[in-house]
Amino acid sequence: MQLVIHIALVLLSYVIGSIPFGLLIVKLKTGKDIREIESGRTGGTNAMRAAGLGAGIATALLDILKGAVGMWIALKISPEAYGVHVLTGLAAILGHNYSIFLSERDESGKFLRLRGGAGGAPSVGGAIGIWPGSLLIILPLGILTFFSIGIASVTTMAVAFFAIVVFAIRASQGLMPWVYVWFGVGAEILLIWALRPNLIKLFSGNERIVKYSLNGWLKARREAKQEVKE
Repeated sequence: MQLVIHIALVLLSYVIGSIPFGLLIVKLKTGKDIREIESGRTGGTNAMRAAGLGAGIATALLDILKGAVGMWIALKISPEAYGVHVLTGLAAILGHNYSIFLSERDESGKFLRLRGGAGGAPSVGGAIGIWPGSLLIILPLGILTFFSIGIASVTTMAVAFFAIVVFAIRASQGLMPWVYVWFGVGAEILLIWALRPNLIKLFSGNERIVKYSLNGWLKARREAKQEVKE
């Protein structure tokens, strides 16, 4: 019976993670389908591109929340099942990246594929669910990374790395089980897999830089100076 409960918790977290808040917010605000804009992902960054900064922030916050909710439910029902907590958090990321609500046929029409985001926000949510103090460390570091470097893919991968470091430090101090570090490791793997196209652009120097960031502002200044010289 306990095994059935644990499987149900993981599946429930996947379904919660599958809720495409970015698609809903952009649709309500602009009438557009976020899947047809820029990267086609449903996360906060693409919602910002599609409907402005407010839509992006709202999407990111709700995506963080859905990553935390599944974890909170698992902690409430099975407080000692640490491995289940890890799987529950990873299921929310999988749901976000491959939403059961966003299934469609590929270009050939033969195979079914699931659309979604890259998983950064629900990764933060899962970390907060495991340890609420993560909110005061991982989220500020993620925001700092985003608005300084200005590359969404780097920020997304960074938040899972921050979770690994924070949980490893806490585990080494006996403040949490070591198994929780595997949440950060698993999240990082899922994020890297989802961001494969972005990594190709990143290594070739063609990855998009967000204009709201320090890096984006510096880039705009360099381009402006170059135009003046020409």
